[in-house]
Amino acid sequence: MALASFSLCGPAAAASFDCGKARAADERAICADRALNDLDVTMSVMLKLGGHFIAMGARGAMQDDQVAWLKARRACAANRSCLRQSYDGRIATLQAVFDNVATHGPF
Repeated sequence: MALASFSLCGPAAAASFDCGKARAADERAICADRALNDLDVTMSVMLKLGGHFIAMGARGAMQDDQVAWLKARRACAANRSCLRQSYDGRIATLQAVFDNVATHGPF
């Protein structure tokens, strides 16, 4: 995946939240695990880029989906396998959005 090259931040700098303020078990596990941190960075970059490539209505749906996904991720607590599966699924969903834009255009 081309976006994986954006995964240059260290574990103390997860892309979607401040690890220094991490209190929830899922956030602490992500901050403590380089692979999970890298998945978080990839997902965050995809969300930011996606906001520029999709129509406004679809952006709202993407944001709603992200809120729902975050709730589901929280349910994983510190289970790293569950967190990896959660990120893999979310990244695949976001990749499908990019693939759709590449095939059909942003409008």
